Amino acid sequence: MTIEFIPAAGASLTTTNVLTGAGRVKWLVREESQVPADNGWRIFSDIDTEEYLADSSNMKIVDFNALCEIEPALIGIWDLPVGSDLQIVDDGAGIQIVDTATGQPLPPEALYSP
Repeated sequence: MTIEFIPAAGASLTTTNVLTGAGRVKWLVREESQVPADNGWRIFSDIDTEEYLADSSNMKIVDFNALCEIEPALIGIWDLPVGSDLQIVDDGAGIQIVDTATGQPLPPEALYSP
């Protein structure tokens, strides 16, 4: 049973590498929702390649809360706007969520807190 970190969080598209633990959550992109249950988040792993992503069988629709169980840092990004393009950076002392375009960490006040 999935823990509900965020009520009615919706579903996201992710790779099987994330779901199986073969890769760590790395890239976080929010697109326009395609259907009402879709929250727009697309979650990719550190080992996903263009070739891997080109095969649609490597992508799965998953409850966002289930992804938060895999990587709790995802709780903080849930309400960020469409167009967000982020990455999780582990500097050895801990993880940070970084804006991909600027390379700057998101300030704590920008993150969702249930």
